[in-house]
Amino acid sequence: MNLINFENKTVLITGGARGIGRAIAGMFAEQGADVMIGDFRIEDAQIAAGEISLSTGRRIEAMRADVTDFEQVKKLVGETIRRFDKIDVLVNSAGWDRLMPFVKTTPDLWERIISVNFRGVLHTCHTTLPHMCERKQGSIINISSDTARVGSFGEAIYAASKAAIIAFSKTLAREHARDHIRVNAVCPGLVETPLIEEMRADDDFTAKILGSIVNYIPFKRLGRPEEIAPVVLFLASDAASYITGQILSVNGGLNMVG
Repeated sequence: MNLINFENKTVLITGGARGIGRAIAGMFAEQGADVMIGDFRIEDAQIAAGEISLSTGRRIEAMRADVTDFEQVKKLVGETIRRFDKIDVLVNSAGWDRLMPFVKTTPDLWERIISVNFRGVLHTCHTTLPHMCERKQGSIINISSDTARVGSFGEAIYAASKAAIIAFSKTLAREHARDHIRVNAVCPGLVETPLIEEMRADDDFTAKILGSIVNYIPFKRLGRPEEIAPVVLFLASDAASYITGQILSVNGGLNMVG
């Protein structure tokens, strides 16, 4: 019996236009799921949807949505239900960061990081959970970060926003177990994504920090998006039917947290 099978399932993924989110979208489609990609980079999202649909034969759609805007997220969730009739799995993969010592950051930067990384998760969960509760089924996977578990130089606000996701996920898992909704979080380490490329190009400080981290990874390399995606699929699948409120790191051994 194949327990990691998503035929006749609908998956909503935020931040699915590129990086980890795109890899997750592609892998869900490979396992039979239909997917809605929500991303403010609509052109990239449409390209990703087209490529994934062509390679898998699944129904993949894209819709512009800024996760920091509650009304846009509400529309995204409503349109997903209207077009696909349901949402079986919600994956919150949208995220953003900039490396900088805390004393050099500004309230505007705090607001953007917190809004994308944490408020975006609040928005999607608040608008999706009533639908899942009504159906008495569902799985939510929130992408946090290993920085939330151990901290990271130059990422004070990012780490805090990702730590909030962990506490939030555990609380939702407790509140909605009776509704047969499972909520888990995945904490990637440093992964080679377009965001990392942008951060690396920002300044010498960021490039130096990112470069030094690699030296501490036992595998001596960054992770790849396709190495994060299988963990998300497992947690969303029937193979993980008794797993909820858990936090799983995928970091190449950089942090070995008990």
